[in-house]
Amino acid sequence: MTEQTPILRLEGIVKTFPGVRALDGVSFDVRPGEVHALMGENGAGKSTLMKVLGGIHAPNEGQIFIAEEPTIMTSPIQAKAKGVVFIHQELSLAGELSVAENIFLGELPRKSFGRVDWAKLYTDTDKILKTLNVSFNARTRVGDLSIANQQMVEIGRALTVDPRAVIFDEPTASLTDAEKVVLFDVIADLQARGVGIIYISHRMEEIFKITDRISVLRDGQYRGTLNTAETNEDAVTQLMIGRSLDLSRNESSHDMGDVALEVRGLSCGSLFNDVSFAVRKGEVLGFYGLVGAGRTEIAETIFGLRTPSAGQILLNGQEVRITSPIDAIRLGISLVPEDRKDQGLVLGMNCRDNMTLPQIGDLTTGPFVSNGAEVAIFDQYRDKLDIRTPGWRQTVGNLSGGNQQKIVIGKWLSMRPEVLIVDEPTRGIDVGSKSEIHNLIRELAAQGYAVIVISSEMPEVLHVSDRIVAMFSGAVMRTFTAEEVTEDNLVQAISGITPQKVA
Repeated sequence: MTEQTPILRLEGIVKTFPGVRALDGVSFDVRPGEVHALMGENGAGKSTLMKVLGGIHAPNEGQIFIAEEPTIMTSPIQAKAKGVVFIHQELSLAGELSVAENIFLGELPRKSFGRVDWAKLYTDTDKILKTLNVSFNARTRVGDLSIANQQMVEIGRALTVDPRAVIFDEPTASLTDAEKVVLFDVIADLQARGVGIIYISHRMEEIFKITDRISVLRDGQYRGTLNTAETNEDAVTQLMIGRSLDLSRNESSHDMGDVALEVRGLSCGSLFNDVSFAVRKGEVLGFYGLVGAGRTEIAETIFGLRTPSAGQILLNGQEVRITSPIDAIRLGISLVPEDRKDQGLVLGMNCRDNMTLPQIGDLTTGPFVSNGAEVAIFDQYRDKLDIRTPGWRQTVGNLSGGNQQKIVIGKWLSMRPEVLIVDEPTRGIDVGSKSEIHNLIRELAAQGYAVIVISSEMPEVLHVSDRIVAMFSGAVMRTFTAEEVTEDNLVQAISGITPQKVA
């Protein structure tokens, strides 16, 4: 097989679901030792195409070739046996099992009489974990790991076989910068072994750092393939969304009001300590820091999911006591959580019911829920957020990750909160939808909402924020205004280099 012969190829793939033509004659290939990016807006068909390749979905039309031999993929197990490994965007781990049991799930080493060879299992797993340079071991319970470390376990699954092709679907969404370096080293090692890498990501800086070619889907159709070294972000964006994208900062043109939410000396055990800040009506206050800095834990404490060990929370100048999310919601505080799948949605319910769930009590007359009121709320925010779904009856679990995130945001916006906390608002969302949500956040501030945005993406927090709180190891290091913040001083602050607090 020559270097230019694809290690795998999909030809004319068509996939339909009820009411949706997800893929319309799409072709795609990857060569040995190549990192081939697959890009497109949420709902463009990227994950569906890879699920066809991974044996999760059967195509209605089209053909799969491995080393130019026609192949029918009937299951993920068969795909893995043929050397195609899928590392999913959404974690698919068993939290009660050990790291070793998760990595070798379905293929545990056996001794006589079918007994599990535990010694070999742990030894083989620790070899893989050493390659990934992680701090936990084979016996660690997966449910005790952070989301970032669970993602590393997911990646470890790909290293149990001798793969021909590995599909990475948004692999860095939950990783720290240090963990990203390890991941890119793993990818480079796979490349050196002649493995073809399919890399799905919305993060342009990663795409241009590690890929060789970029293929773009839009509305379920193939739009073109570009050589990474010969193109730029604007050209890729135009293929993805059919237009150029203005990424300049949307400057505030409105006056800010009084302080809506103030936190004084807030602490929560060892998670964060002596945190103070305030956010005004009409302001976007960004929180930036490394994973584990305490940003999400602060939001959860304000929302009543955690009990503070010290400090005060004031709303409109009055101290409030928040012991549960019900208290927070009644006070006009809403939280869009970091993990939409586990914390933000009921995946088996339809779009309308997910959207109206927090306010169902306000939509009832006697024992009956007003169907018309529910549908009206859903229609309003479907249009406002450009949620792509055939209708409100669609099950949320069948939507793309980006559209699921929009359902969560719409759910809390429909509550008309006074303070909106948004944790990782665009995690796993394409560049076009990301711009829409950024504009929406600014619009909400212009309407008088006090907005707190927690983000692990520096361009995002710089783009939407009026002020930025930089955190390190559970403490506020500095609070920057939009005029004084730079990438350099922000990085210094979140790295603990500048131990300076600004009230």
